Amino acid sequence: MAANKKLLILPGDGIGPEVMAEVSRVIDWLDAKRRVTFEVSEGLVGGASIDAHGTPLTEETMAEAHSVDAVLMGACGGPEWDDLPFEQKPERGLLRLRKEMDLFANLRPAVVFDALADASSLKTEVVRGLDILIIRELTGGIYFGEPRGIEDLPGGGRRGINTQVYTTDEIRRVARVAFELAGKRSNRVCSVEKANVMESGVLWRQEVQALHDEEYPDLELSHMYADNCAMQLVREPKQFDVIVTDNLFGDMLSDEASMLTGSLGMLPSASLGPEDSSGRRKALYEPVHGSAPDITGKGIANPLASVLSFAMALRYSFELDEDAALIEGAVEDVLAAGLRTADIMQPGKERVSTAAMGEAITAAMDGRAG
Repeated sequence: MAANKKLLILPGDGIGPEVMAEVSRVIDWLDAKRRVTFEVSEGLVGGASIDAHGTPLTEETMAEAHSVDAVLMGACGGPEWDDLPFEQKPERGLLRLRKEMDLFANLRPAVVFDALADASSLKTEVVRGLDILIIRELTGGIYFGEPRGIEDLPGGGRRGINTQVYTTDEIRRVARVAFELAGKRSNRVCSVEKANVMESGVLWRQEVQALHDEEYPDLELSHMYADNCAMQLVREPKQFDVIVTDNLFGDMLSDEASMLTGSLGMLPSASLGPEDSSGRRKALYEPVHGSAPDITGKGIANPLASVLSFAMALRYSFELDEDAALIEGAVEDVLAAGLRTADIMQPGKERVSTAAMGEAITAAMDGRAG
């Protein structure tokens, strides 16, 4: 069957290549068993690209990212590149991908699988059945606002500057994604900001409310300050369904939500751009976890977040919901069977390697496919 879906894999640094190898295993299974054929290419990003090309992302790789249907990434960074100037660090490759592909909407689901309900640091009854989606604005806000930098002050001392800035269009387009996805879930959106102390938060609240009133009046919309949201996520997380927030708060809240599930190694993410005239969105999928240099090369990294990120690619980039559900069900099956990587190990369970977990997932896919 001719390849009809183009994927660019960027394994990156640290455990990135290890977890992405298990994603490739799942892709190969789909090619062989499901007649969903992918044209897969591989490139370098982050420290691996710096070592090979002297830059965290080459022009050629950037061009290829623009041309494919989806980009799958592992992780960026590591201590060996810590001494590089800020603009040359590995993470700048990822930021460039996000910015130049205009990946403004970052989707981070926090789902607690039944088999891991008691792996969370919270009480089991608080997290069992949790299924929330955090949508983070990804290309604006304080991470990109100008002016920024570090400057010398007269008479000694220095000042660090970062600017939190948002426009109507930036706010409305990410809020629209939140409303659209909420309409396919439980019809509830909570918009999060700091309107009590930040003018950008006031604008955020006003624009989200206006969009709701104009286009989505049948959906339930609530507003919450970011500090209260952080507290509520550990107090009563199941009160939320879809949370939409800015770049900075989304970064922090989604990491907090990850620990409700038991491990960063369980959290996938999708970063989506605007729809073009054909309805296609540029997209990048990656696990929430970092490069984890302390466990690199030990074969103990958890590949589930990367595999679940690929499932998100099938759903959001290719409209292959059945195949996405197959992968997610297989993950649920291996966890129910008691298989665990080191980060989610529990008493009485079987500890397995990165590769063994990947093998178990494809075996479970075999079982579900019949």
